[in-house]
Amino acid sequence: MAVNTSAQSPLPVGEVSRLIGGWIDRLGAVWVEGQITQLSRRPGAGVVFLTLRDPSYDISVGVTCYRQVFDAVADVVSEGARVIVHAKPEWYAPRGQLSLRAAEIRPVGVGELLARLEQLKKSLAAEGLFAPERKKPLPFLPQLIGLVCGRASAAERDVLENARHRWPAVRFEVRNVAVQGVHAVPQVTQAVKELDALDEVDVIIVARGGGSVEDLLPFSDEQLVRTVADCRTPVVSAIGHEPDNPLLDHVADLRASTPTDAAKKVVPDVGEELQRVQALRDRARRCVRALVEREERGLAHALARPSMEDPHRMVDERAEQIAALADRSRRTLRHLLDRAESELAHTHARVVALSPAATLRRGYAVLQKADGHVVRSPQDASEGEALRARVAEGEFTVRVEDRAGN
Repeated sequence: MAVNTSAQSPLPVGEVSRLIGGWIDRLGAVWVEGQITQLSRRPGAGVVFLTLRDPSYDISVGVTCYRQVFDAVADVVSEGARVIVHAKPEWYAPRGQLSLRAAEIRPVGVGELLARLEQLKKSLAAEGLFAPERKKPLPFLPQLIGLVCGRASAAERDVLENARHRWPAVRFEVRNVAVQGVHAVPQVTQAVKELDALDEVDVIIVARGGGSVEDLLPFSDEQLVRTVADCRTPVVSAIGHEPDNPLLDHVADLRASTPTDAAKKVVPDVGEELQRVQALRDRARRCVRALVEREERGLAHALARPSMEDPHRMVDERAEQIAALADRSRRTLRHLLDRAESELAHTHARVVALSPAATLRRGYAVLQKADGHVVRSPQDASEGEALRARVAEGEFTVRVEDRAGN
């Protein structure tokens, strides 16, 4: 419950400690799970002291219990073991210190751990953290590789030696951390975050040798899994051996069966790449040679055609045909002109023979009245009327004296 205080009426330290103790006493007994990091069993002492730590966070709390409580599990519990404790929170007012008074300690069995991991695996998979579309591709040739491993470990040696044997110019940014025990999760998580923050790091390898299920538990921790899922840099999991399968394998962008396998998958082999380049060169050379030979055969085939061997033959043949057609055209045109000329002469003769001028030349005359009308009968002219007579050589005037037929 809240306490009313002010700068003018503060509470003494003892009163604050007493109030905190009262609130904690009302909490009651609780079941707590954690990992034993320190264990103190003094000979002849009736109380056992131990420290219980949350492996996912940097939080610890002291636990005390009577010797007979601890002796019930002494054969299966030691430092590093995971346990479940039924304890009553206690507040030691003189020092202002919180501790747990354990009434029962239960070791967490492997079967129970595996069941919890399977449940966590299903939960993370439902969130999509293991989805294939989240996997990032590894660079073909990383310039700088981040390596998270134990100090002076076989895993570190295997990765470095195999990677440099495959590509001598490769560089590493190594972070040595605890790979088992209570400090493994926070140290590995922090190392991954540090390497992911470096822009020059192209890929991160988290490596550890084989071990028991309990030894590999840090690499199935939810905090570490979510940290790897949030990385922008591709992460390779190389934990244990082929049968080992921590949750880190599922969230990583690539899973390697061993640290050595990780080096082979991340770093290309310079010898193999040289062979591949040489094979590609040979293949390109064969393709170019085949293309050139095919074009040469096509060119030779084209040059062997008659039109290419004697290009003027076609022109000469066509010239002869054109000359023959021109002569034929001239003969035909001349014949047509001659026939047209003959027809024109005959027509001209008929026209001349039938023309009025020819009739006049034979002695006939044409009589026209003053208005130009031709006189065709005696009735067309009146007595004494002047008419114009047209003959072949000209015209003259005549006068009607008497009309015939009167």
